Amino acid sequence: MKSNPIKSGISRNELQIGTWINMLRNPESLTMFKQLGLNFVRIDMEHASPSIETIANFAAMGRALDLGVMVRPPEANREWITRLLDIGVYNLYCPQVDTPEHAYEIIKAAKYTPEGTRGMGGANSGNDFDLSMPFNERLKFTNNQVFITVMFESAEAFNNIDEISSIDGIDAITLGYQDLAQDLGVLGSDDQDRIIDEKRHQILSAAKKYGKTCSMLVNSIEQAEKWKKEGVLLLNFSSDVSVLMEGYKYAIEKITK
Repeated sequence: MKSNPIKSGISRNELQIGTWINMLRNPESLTMFKQLGLNFVRIDMEHASPSIETIANFAAMGRALDLGVMVRPPEANREWITRLLDIGVYNLYCPQVDTPEHAYEIIKAAKYTPEGTRGMGGANSGNDFDLSMPFNERLKFTNNQVFITVMFESAEAFNNIDEISSIDGIDAITLGYQDLAQDLGVLGSDDQDRIIDEKRHQILSAAKKYGKTCSMLVNSIEQAEKWKKEGVLLLNFSSDVSVLMEGYKYAIEKITK
């Protein structure tokens, strides 16, 4: 069984840089991302439509390349967490976590006994079909590979930021800025950037206070440099869609000028 490269890198205090995958469906793309120096990809199932088979293929390629694969499920519930873990996705990016109770449910579903009640699935992609490790050691090792990020996307979540961030088993915290802006009533307003930036600093402060990893979505080199200097170790730079659109738009404008 292999170690989780994202969790291993963070334990060494190494910056982890990744990107959203919203449109790509060919796992061979991970070879390119690895060659370019990315540490992980984050695949969206909440607002995109990859099949569970596609996710399984990405997870297998990621393990072969020692490249982290993180997935945001449609919902952070037991059904989706079980399915993702059993196909070898150990980095869970959990949306809409508003309460400590929900956070505890996620941990319970993601961890084997004694930390949780994850169901036993036998030999599968989640353990690389390797059952050679003594049973109790295998459960402990597997639990240690799980990396759970929770997303704060509402005023309610921020009201519970200390309770959620202090929970053992939550590895990283972040925010979803558009859903949060919508919930706060500032989406598209002149105040949005200022208020969301304040919330980002709340996330960073809570991460430092409770010994969690702070994860940030950035859309520019300047943003990446800013949060890197602030001590953020998990940076998600843009997405496949955004990079392709911006790159082709720039090229076509130059060619047709």
